[in-house]
Amino acid sequence: MKLDSSAFVADQELLDALEKRATAVVCEEDRILFHQGELPAGLFILQSGRATLSMHAPDGGTLMSIPLKQGSLLGLPGLVGNQPYSLTAKAMKGATLSFVTREAFSNMMLTQPALSLHVLRVLAAEVRNARTAITEV
Repeated sequence: MKLDSSAFVADQELLDALEKRATAVVCEEDRILFHQGELPAGLFILQSGRATLSMHAPDGGTLMSIPLKQGSLLGLPGLVGNQPYSLTAKAMKGATLSFVTREAFSNMMLTQPALSLHVLRVLAAEVRNARTAITEV
């Protein structure tokens, strides 16, 4: 299954709004940002370097792994749905990211409701991407 990693990339207006509420994260070594099945604490934005999203089978095998592009939002569906993360996020040594807490994200949505359309576009792209990948199997 081939997924297009551009589906996870937010537009500049949303990235700018998120950055105002974010804290910097620099990975001095490979680092798991969150595990599939964990409750969401927030979302990460890939600024530079390499990061992946992967899905693991119950037996521990990797079902898929998606290398991400700069500007990708990691953990958005879990955060918006208040459901456990459906993927595991890993940043590689040297990657820089930003982290937005659940509270900061919720506050942004309440104070700037127009941004919800930008969030929905990213989520819709992720769904469309997954459906396309499934039909190509």
